[in-house]
Amino acid sequence: MTMPELTPAQRTEVELLARGKQDKSRTLRDLKLPETPQAAHALLLRAGLWDEARTPYADRLGAALQPVTLPVPPFPEEPRLDLTQLQSYAIDDEGNRDPDDAVAVEPLPGGGTRLWVHVADVAALIAPDSDLDLEARSRGATLYLPDQTVGMVPDALVAQAGLGLHPTTPALSISLDLDQDGNADAVDVALTTVRVTRLTYTGAQAALDAGQEPFVTLARLAAQSRALREAEGALTIDLPEVRVKADEGGAVVTPLPKPDMRAVVQECMTLAGWAAAIYADDHELALPFATQDPPHRDVRGDSLSAHWARRKTLARTRFQPAPGPHAGMGLDLYAQATSPMRRYLDLVVHQQLRAHLTGAEPLSGKAVAARVAQAQMNADATRQAERLSRRHHTLRFVAAQPGRVWPAVVVERRGPQATLLIPELAYDVALSSAVPAGQEVQVELTDVNLPDLTVRARVVG
Repeated sequence: MTMPELTPAQRTEVELLARGKQDKSRTLRDLKLPETPQAAHALLLRAGLWDEARTPYADRLGAALQPVTLPVPPFPEEPRLDLTQLQSYAIDDEGNRDPDDAVAVEPLPGGGTRLWVHVADVAALIAPDSDLDLEARSRGATLYLPDQTVGMVPDALVAQAGLGLHPTTPALSISLDLDQDGNADAVDVALTTVRVTRLTYTGAQAALDAGQEPFVTLARLAAQSRALREAEGALTIDLPEVRVKADEGGAVVTPLPKPDMRAVVQECMTLAGWAAAIYADDHELALPFATQDPPHRDVRGDSLSAHWARRKTLARTRFQPAPGPHAGMGLDLYAQATSPMRRYLDLVVHQQLRAHLTGAEPLSGKAVAARVAQAQMNADATRQAERLSRRHHTLRFVAAQPGRVWPAVVVERRGPQATLLIPELAYDVALSSAVPAGQEVQVELTDVNLPDLTVRARVVG
């Protein structure tokens, strides 16, 4: 169809529809096009008014795209346990700009090990119902897009509270006293001062491979913890992950490496969440406890299709002000507690723990439940905007390589329809095919449609 030149008023009208800011468009109706955000997006692309780097999903879903610029108070003067003698490490992906957790170990008299998980003391700077708290609650989580990151808290707060960004840093530290078999004898929470060294996963893995401490001990503790949780029904789901980066020049999708230290750090964070939940339960504190129902069926095996099926058996994690079991993790109670700069409900956990430690009045269960409802709704929009934006830029990456053949695995079958997973892209696509589940195939991806976020797959060879 011939592309008419849009007047400024028409362009504004069509852009509003593409961004989800209005319901109808006279311009699209006059052009006999569907009055949908996708049709508006396609029109703007054809007219050259938007380029392919433009993603409208955060706008459509109401996720905030403006940075938080509220003022940040200084840390209060208050008693803290000095842990600067410990070797503590914040281990993250290369390029991470918000280091909010670190790990350390300490030998215990008579055997056993104390595992420390230090977390940036964000609640010392964000009091409940303060302007910073209300803004973080309205966002629910930091927005991670392939072309930008929009923080839940001000950049100035990250610079002030991030672990390893200063010679010493205030922290809220969670400890577990673990016996030689990895069982927890005691848990505790304290306001601390820590000295943290930042490392990438690659650097930490090199230290582990060289037999250096504390990485060897951390790996042992993580393996023991994982075995104990698996004995209680914890599920292992190992699917491909990628990093998607984009700008106006193009998009790049890179498979995410999975060094052992990544799983070690994740296990330490899980232990910290378990310990925080136990501490809160022991002291009758309401938290946004994370709970999950048991899977509706048992899926065995270690193939990609088994991991894909296992993930689909899991119920969604629920947050509630009273503890309950988390089946997927194999834990009797659990709370997310290690990312208060990036997830609002983690911040609520810290605010409650800090209230108890300082003698302040903690929030009631009713107040925690209200925060869960609001923050989760906003965080859901953030996660959905991230997912759609990653899909958009992944398709840009595919479209820039016409004719490329991608290895794929059939991970699911429903009648004549197969679902293919392309590990290099962590991307799934539907295809009418008789190929059985579990089989590897080679596919070509064609007919990329960015507004509709669709692509066509064809088995080759």
